[in-house]
Amino acid sequence: MSSDAADPIASEPPETGVLRVAINTANPVLARRNAAGCLEGASVEIAHAFGKRLGRRIDLIPYVSAGQVFAALECDEWDLAFLAIEPERTGKAIFSPPYLVIEGTFVTRDAAPFACLADLDRPGVRIGVALNAAYDLFLTRSLATAELVRFPTPGAVLEAFTAGALDAVAGVRQSLEAFAERHSGFYVLPDAFMEIPQAIAVPPGRQADAGRLHVILREMQVSGRIREMLNRNGMSGVKVSIPEGKGF
Repeated sequence: MSSDAADPIASEPPETGVLRVAINTANPVLARRNAAGCLEGASVEIAHAFGKRLGRRIDLIPYVSAGQVFAALECDEWDLAFLAIEPERTGKAIFSPPYLVIEGTFVTRDAAPFACLADLDRPGVRIGVALNAAYDLFLTRSLATAELVRFPTPGAVLEAFTAGALDAVAGVRQSLEAFAERHSGFYVLPDAFMEIPQAIAVPPGRQADAGRLHVILREMQVSGRIREMLNRNGMSGVKVSIPEGKGF
């Protein structure tokens, strides 16, 4: 921005207090813990950019699944979250337009006769998912005969899969690829069964907060800062959504 007069954020009344930001550590595209146990990733960088732009201190609140992030909304635990846009969540939070898109896919065993979602949607096939993740909600709507087996976290799903309790696991491509690289005998399907649009979410009734955050997010998309953050965190293959028009 060239001046405060042209800056829609600077022209707003100053914010006060701490901006509590929910961070989902189960989605490696957005966030993770490093070797020292500290939070890092694109969503962490975006959160700090929001705080700097608004002049507010940031309090990062980690959660181990998207389902836990969304459940915490009812307890007023956060002011901002990074969540997938899903029909089941419509009206329960204020969502921005998507700022990036990630893929949902499956990991199976090397010898398994599965190549796509249709191969898995058969009687007797057990597919593990993290409870209330975007891919859980999608597959709940989409599967006809396969059984969905839900676990509280993605890590718990993969533990059950490794132990032989499941035929496949649905999840974020990057997370499943990292699992397959660490363990022999597993295969990530090349096809995606869904694209998962990621957005920022604000609790209902906070339209003014949402408006300010959406303006900042759009600036970061158009300027290429979101792309830079993803690249810096090793996520160069993730698709960034560029908004059309002048506003959200």
